[in-house]
Amino acid sequence: MRLRSRATAGLTALLVPLAAMVGLASPAEAAESATATYTKSSDWGTGFEGKWTVKNTGTTTISSWTVEWDFPTGTSVTSAWDADVTNSGNHWTAKNKSWGGNIAPGATASFGFNGKGAGSPSGCKLNGASCDGGSVPGDTPPTAPGTPSASAITNTSAQLAWTAATDDKGVKNYDVLRDGAKVATVTTPAYTDNALSAGTDYSYTVQARDTADQTGPVSGARAVRTTGGGTDPGPGPGDQVKLGYFTEWGIYGRNYHVKNMDTSGSAGKITHINYSFGNVQGGKCTMGDAFAATDKAYTADQSVDGKADTWDQPLRGNFNQLRKLKAKHPNIKVLWSFGGWTWSGGFAEAMKNPAAFADSCHKLVEDPRWADVFDGIDLDWEYPNACGLSCDTSGPAVFKNMMQAMRGKFGTNNLVTAAITADGSAGGKIDAADYAGAAAYSDWYNVMTYDFFGAWAAKGPTAPHSPLTSYAGIPQAGFNSADAIAKLKAKGVPAKKLLLGIGFYGRGWTGVTQKEPGGTATGAAAGTYESGIEDYKVLKGKCPANGTIAGTAYAHCGTDWWSYDTPATIGSKMTWAKNQGLGGAFFWEFSGDTANGELVTAINEGLK
Repeated sequence: MRLRSRATAGLTALLVPLAAMVGLASPAEAAESATATYTKSSDWGTGFEGKWTVKNTGTTTISSWTVEWDFPTGTSVTSAWDADVTNSGNHWTAKNKSWGGNIAPGATASFGFNGKGAGSPSGCKLNGASCDGGSVPGDTPPTAPGTPSASAITNTSAQLAWTAATDDKGVKNYDVLRDGAKVATVTTPAYTDNALSAGTDYSYTVQARDTADQTGPVSGARAVRTTGGGTDPGPGPGDQVKLGYFTEWGIYGRNYHVKNMDTSGSAGKITHINYSFGNVQGGKCTMGDAFAATDKAYTADQSVDGKADTWDQPLRGNFNQLRKLKAKHPNIKVLWSFGGWTWSGGFAEAMKNPAAFADSCHKLVEDPRWADVFDGIDLDWEYPNACGLSCDTSGPAVFKNMMQAMRGKFGTNNLVTAAITADGSAGGKIDAADYAGAAAYSDWYNVMTYDFFGAWAAKGPTAPHSPLTSYAGIPQAGFNSADAIAKLKAKGVPAKKLLLGIGFYGRGWTGVTQKEPGGTATGAAAGTYESGIEDYKVLKGKCPANGTIAGTAYAHCGTDWWSYDTPATIGSKMTWAKNQGLGGAFFWEFSGDTANGELVTAINEGLK
């Protein structure tokens, strides 16, 4: 990534010709002692980013420099950095900043700018001399090829194809780069790589070369994972998923930001993040809160990398912060989760045309402005062919149809997952949809093994909201993690495709006199944001656990009664998950944890 760049990595797929890697003149007083080159680094439709690089090719230090060029009518500079840029009509002049004039022999100095219009620079001069930038006069480098597609992936090979680059004099060939290193040069926009290892992740880009041997910008990257490398479906042995939900709205009242995942130490202990939530409206996947996702400006102290957002950068908000988090923690993969309790009502309409729905989701998730941020999609429909906030009567096949359509659109190199019910009761929600059939198209399921009981039953009986197992007096048979997992496995869902859910919060009642579960209540206990629910980070001090039942903790303090998981109960649940052969665990959600991420630590340690 370029320093001080106003464009973002998410625009990689939009890179257009290095608009003329136009060479500029050397200083008149020292022939061929300096050059300057121009690149058009990125183009986002309504504007572009340009960059000039001055190189000292001589033997003495340059103390100052001035670059001049002409833009055609309709093309102009809108902002610049690392140089003072002025213009007289279509003629533009850039002078070094007071601190940036000296360039040692062999060194370079660069400045960049944002612009609008489609034109390229001409009539360029460096310190008043004629152009000499090392490229072919009047010949522009080729454009970036399209991002490669991947198909016919086996244990040892993958077929790649891409949209051809263009060039004013013709494209000669393409360099194929695997993980940044050239593995082949081909004359057509296709290549089959037969030198791969089973069960391994690769990243491919392509770069075009013209007949003058000038290379253009690289294409967007395509991730490929070869098949094989293990026989278990879902996450491989030793590859337990440790996934947390990050809520889009948490940046407001909760004041929980992407940076907090890093400063708490949690980012180094997880494998995946579900960004929640996108909406489902009008048969399509749509943005949730666009301001929070893409526009909120972060100050340096709020930002993952300590660098403030600028007013003119193409992408800000949570998406840009997630991009920075992934750069710092390359092992993390991010999925965009759609639906959730409040926004599940749109799924039934969307599933009247599964292919169109999947296409809309793919276009949104893979939007070139943020495609690099996301590694797949998560669908949180509460609940297919059953009732949640609203009721769906689409039939038992609807969930399988949705997952099949998503896999068909997102392909094998993106993750396709779903959050599903944990209702293991006879004739309950697990029985309402074809979860086994859909598993063939899913990487895993987040089984929501929490919220079994709560103060929506205002008078009780009090009961742990996330019991691992059944117990004497449980208010509803089948409402526990073990029964839910057993039922899903019995229906044919592979254990490795099931993740155990952990709530980073408690559910509580007030007006309770009985310490043990099963007591009566008068209503929901007070919570910071909502009655009957409170974050673990608050409860551990406000109402410490003083008992356990069915693998989870409970607390009775005053007249309040709460149930929640602690590091100790989470550790026991992780042991149980491993013994069951599950693919790992997930949790809702990051902001409920302590500032030092003690619950995430318990999950990480428990799954080792």
